[in-house]
Amino acid sequence: MRLPVLEGEGPLAVRRIRSAGQEARVALVGAMSAPLGGDRLTVTAEAGPAARLDVTSTAATIALPGQSGRPAHYDVRLHVEEGAELRWLPEQLISAYGSELRVTTRAEVAAGARLLLREEQVLGRAGERPGTLTSRLTVRCEGRVLLDQDLACGPGAPGGWDGPAALDGHRALGQLVVVRPELADSPVRPQMLGELAALTPLAGPGLLVTAVAPDALRLRRVLDQALESVAW
Repeated sequence: MRLPVLEGEGPLAVRRIRSAGQEARVALVGAMSAPLGGDRLTVTAEAGPAARLDVTSTAATIALPGQSGRPAHYDVRLHVEEGAELRWLPEQLISAYGSELRVTTRAEVAAGARLLLREEQVLGRAGERPGTLTSRLTVRCEGRVLLDQDLACGPGAPGGWDGPAALDGHRALGQLVVVRPELADSPVRPQMLGELAALTPLAGPGLLVTAVAPDALRLRRVLDQALESVAW
């Protein structure tokens, strides 16, 4: 599989890694500490028509406070062309104490394309209070909104974010978004996946799994089990 453009600069390097099949595999490599307060980072991944692209990262991303006093911004832009498949599976994002990070993820999926997207967010390092984390995830399929949701956690977030109706004291949260054509005609049934995860059909060819956990390790286990249950 060809990679016509593979380019990175600043705190994020991009490396091609070994593939077990016909897909192209890429890893994001942190070249320096980022994002720091005041940083503005953008990552774009595009799978061309009928292509298969897997994107991961070599380590967790840690949001840290900076000297500027301004929030950091991390924008992800994903494009999946007709008949293509994109698997976006980075490691966790950790919101360290004192940091303020605003994450925006936007995915555009064409007709007949497939997307697997995983997000994992950890509020604070071990024994540490969280930073301020806000994120927005938008997925559009054939130009129509499939999912559009906001999240706010940590100091300054709306009241109740850590209460019984939200995280209930858990410090790791994540989600899987699956878009594939067959889900339009055969939507999944909403259900709980154990005690910490829920599966929800989306209004179109997609589904959403949301999960919380006490820590990053258990969150990954929950999401891996959920992925097996949806038979990607």
